[in-house]
Amino acid sequence: MFGLFKRNQEENQRQTREGVKRSQERWFGRIMGLLQSSRLDDALWDELEEILISADVGVSTTQSIIEDLRGQVDGKRLEDPGQVFDSLKESLTRDLANQESPDIWLDDEDAPSPYVILVVGVNGVGKTTSIAKLAHHFKQAGKKVVLGAADTFRAAASDQLEILGERVGVDVISHQSGSDPGAVAYDAYQASQARGADVLIVDTAGRLHTRSNLMEELKKVQRVLTRLDSTAPHQVILTLDATTGHNGLAQAKSFKEAVGCTGIFLAKLDGTARGGIALAITQELQVPILFIGTGEGLDDMAPFDTKDFIESLLAPVA
Repeated sequence: MFGLFKRNQEENQRQTREGVKRSQERWFGRIMGLLQSSRLDDALWDELEEILISADVGVSTTQSIIEDLRGQVDGKRLEDPGQVFDSLKESLTRDLANQESPDIWLDDEDAPSPYVILVVGVNGVGKTTSIAKLAHHFKQAGKKVVLGAADTFRAAASDQLEILGERVGVDVISHQSGSDPGAVAYDAYQASQARGADVLIVDTAGRLHTRSNLMEELKKVQRVLTRLDSTAPHQVILTLDATTGHNGLAQAKSFKEAVGCTGIFLAKLDGTARGGIALAITQELQVPILFIGTGEGLDDMAPFDTKDFIESLLAPVA
C-alpha cells in the first residue's frame, strides 16, 4: 500500500543530509575531530557531553549515550579514535532503530480503504504544510488522497488547507469556521469511501497541550473515526517543530496520553542546529519518528531512516 516511501534511496539520503546539515556542521560533525585530537580521559568525555547537550540531545539522554560508550571503550579496550567513533554510531543507530516501525509503510494489498491518518500538534509547528507534503508523496505514488479540514477553530485553517490541496491536486472536505470538527471528520471519511480514496488525512486544530477542553475535542474526532471503522485512525501522527527543542517534548507527552500517537513528523529540521532533539524524542517518548521535514517545498521531506540519519548527522566536518 505505502511502498512510495521506498522511493529513490539517493533522494531520501540527500534530503536527510540537507535536513541535518546545520546540526552536523555546528555540533555533531566535530565529534570525530575531538576523538582524534584528545586522549580518552575525563576531559574528552566532558567535552563530548557538552557537544551533545548543546545540540539538544538532553541531559538524561546524553548521560545514557556517554555511559554506554564509555562501557564499550573500557570493555573492548578501544583506543583507536575510529573504533570509538564507529562504536558511537552503532550505539546511536541501535537506540533509534529500537523505536522504528518498519512495517507501517510497506506495501499491503489488504490495507483498509481509506487508510486514515489523523494529524495533531500545537499551533505553528508546520502541521498543515506537513500534511500537504504527505498528500503530495502519496499522490506521486499513484494513491488517491482526500484531506479533511477538521481544524475549524482557526478561521483561515480551512482556506490554507484548500489552497495546499489545490496545489497538490487532491480533494479537501471542509465546513464553515466554527463547525463541529467531528462532523468534518465524519463527512471526510464518507466522501473518501464514496470517491474510492486510498488515503484520508485529517487535519486538526492546533492546540496547546494544556488546554484540556481542546484535547477532549481531539479525542472526540478520534472516536468519530473509530465508529466509522473500528481500526481507524490507522495512524495518529504528531507534528513537532524541531526548532523548539525540548519544549516540544512536554507537548508530545500530552498528545501521546490523549490520543496515543503512533509516530512523529519532525518538521523544520533543516531550520535548527540542534537536531539532537531527534535522539531525545525516541528515548524519552518511545514513539518512532516517521518523517522529517527538510525545507519548505512539497518534496522537502524524507522518511526517517535511522542509518541515513546517524551517518549524515555524524559525518565529520571537513
